[in-house]
Amino acid sequence: MIDVLDIDLKPVVAEQPDRLLFATVSGAHLYGFPSRDSDVDLRGVHLLPTAELVGLREPDETRSKMWLRDGVELDLVTHDLRKFVRLMLRRNGYVLEQLLSPLVVHTTDAHRELATLAPGVLTSHHAHHYRGFGTTQWRLFEKTGELKPLLYTFRVLLTGIHLMRSGELQAHLPTLVGEVGAPSYVTELIAAKAEREHGAADIDHARVQGDIERLHGELDAAQEASALPDAPSTYDALHEFVVRIRLEG
Repeated sequence: MIDVLDIDLKPVVAEQPDRLLFATVSGAHLYGFPSRDSDVDLRGVHLLPTAELVGLREPDETRSKMWLRDGVELDLVTHDLRKFVRLMLRRNGYVLEQLLSPLVVHTTDAHRELATLAPGVLTSHHAHHYRGFGTTQWRLFEKTGELKPLLYTFRVLLTGIHLMRSGELQAHLPTLVGEVGAPSYVTELIAAKAEREHGAADIDHARVQGDIERLHGELDAAQEASALPDAPSTYDALHEFVVRIRLEG
């Protein structure tokens, strides 16, 4: 299994046309169920020059690139800081997971400061993000029968439940299995996926469907009882942060 932090990714950072505020590892490596042939999902924030935001041309707010380096497939997606922060304010758990990922490839003072502001955007409405993501992945599983979307279904529902109950974002499925209380067979599914990225799921479909429906119910109940606020509390602080970092260049 690849240890993503053992890969020399400094050239990736150096190759970017604009300054990166951070780059972290997301995807299956972050979620705790990479396969031997999983690619490495890199996510981050770049900082566009001010001139590109005030002219007539549309700014290049999102950049994506896939390539091979030393036999490893890399997938890099970055957003300009303003777009990324706007996504943070739209109950988007996905970008928060990227920002707070413990698998850090490149960091700056701005990255660390932005991470300290992240708790202020968490609301009870983030349950909608994880509920919708779980439904989409379950439909994909039923269509393909593959293990990967099934694990994604469990992961996002458990992340949503944990967030609603604790106010903390946890994306690592093996940790969630222990902390939230998932079916014991999920650990076996994680081990099975380690061997092959697109393997079929050998499961009792009726049992798994019942467990997924139960987790949806737990997410609903956790949202109803959550102490998380109804709206973000750090809008002004994030606005001032974006302006200051942009002016500093």
